[in-house]
Amino acid sequence: MKRFALLGRTLTHSFSQKYFTSKFESSGLKDHVFELFEIAQIEDFRKILSEKSPLSGMNVTIPYKEQIIPYLDSLDTNAESVGAVNVIKFTKEGKLVGYNSDYFGFKNSLLKTLNAYLLINPKHALILGTGGASKAVAAALKDMGIKYKFVSRELGKGDIIYKNLDKNTIQDATLIINASPLGTFPNINQFPDIPYEYLTQNHLLFDLVYNPEDTAFMKKGRAYGAKTKNGLEMLHLQAEKAWEIWNS
Repeated sequence: MKRFALLGRTLTHSFSQKYFTSKFESSGLKDHVFELFEIAQIEDFRKILSEKSPLSGMNVTIPYKEQIIPYLDSLDTNAESVGAVNVIKFTKEGKLVGYNSDYFGFKNSLLKTLNAYLLINPKHALILGTGGASKAVAAALKDMGIKYKFVSRELGKGDIIYKNLDKNTIQDATLIINASPLGTFPNINQFPDIPYEYLTQNHLLFDLVYNPEDTAFMKKGRAYGAKTKNGLEMLHLQAEKAWEIWNS
């Protein structure tokens, strides 16, 4: 039996388990299972390893993408550059290697979206949130030559706080990415507190949230003419990259 899993704090509405269970069934992989491991604190990861091994692969989600790093034996070059891990490969030698497929998923989904909307690469972007997912977004933007600023609710955590976002900042950053969990089911009426009235038809709002598929952030953006994209395609792309990593 090959066992795969998702590690996180709250996994009630897990995409990964449904996705991989369906993938295993459609591929005839009857000896493959995908489980959910909810832990209240990262220190419980060692208990998971002792009680649930052997494992073949693991995804990592909020809030452990950065906290998991000290528990791993090594990092892939890309994960080391990003500073966050959302995929763990369990090697035949018993080593735990960290990877980041969020980077791959976001970058490729963004490129497809820009092409679909016939948009050129933006010069500036705003990344809403400063967690593990935001680091993968930042790494992708850097590689694409797009300058960015992190937006946070607290001074010192990002480059700018929400209440200081003005017309010039919004209109200069034609790509705005919600890398926070705001708006995720069941809290579907929540949204990042940006001045939406300064958005234009030249803006692209990319929401990493995928449940619901049409978030309050996206709806508010479209009300002012902005183009929008949710995180579902990114999720599919990063999941397939994780599968590739586990089987490499």
